[in-house]
This record gives sequence, C-alpha cells and structure tokens, in this order.
Amino acid sequence: MADKSLNKTELVAQVAAASGQTQSAVNEVLDALFATLAESVGNDVKVTIPGWLAVERTSRAARAGRNPQTGEAIQIAAGHSVKISAGSKLKAAAK
Repeated sequence: MADKSLNKTELVAQVAAASGQTQSAVNEVLDALFATLAESVGNDVKVTIPGWLAVERTSRAARAGRNPQTGEAIQIAAGHSVKISAGSKLKAAAK
C-alpha cells in the first residue's frame, strides 16, 4: 500500500492550483460529481469515464453464513454493492 494519501481538501487544492479555478468552484464540481455517481449507481446505471474508471452496481445473492461469536448458522440477505474498475490510463499511471 502507499504510504501517502490525499484527502478531499488536498485534492481540491491541487486541482484548483492546476486549473486556475477557485477551491470553492472545484469543491462544488467534485460534490456534483459524487452526487451524480451516487444517483446513477443507485438507479443501476453504469458510469464510464473511458481510460480512467468505470463504476457500476452489482448484486449479491442471499447466502448462508456463520455468526463468528457463537458459530450459529445465519442467513445473509441478498444485497447490492459497488464495483469500481480502473481504466487503462489509471493503470498506466500506477506502473
């Protein structure tokens, strides 16, 4: 894993500096992006940014499990999750 991380505030500051926009404008754009991603995934719409990433909703079937504390068998309900796939440009940047 990487020893360094970049939080949202730092990301906003770097994008604002690189684009010449204000931090508040960049923050509004990121908030709108995240809201659009959440709404799209919630409506089962796949979002693809070619070369960079794809975000989609996945389904998980119901399954049997065990309570780790008691060992009792339990039924885990079906549910949904999110799958994020890296595109070719993002994969190349990681090399």
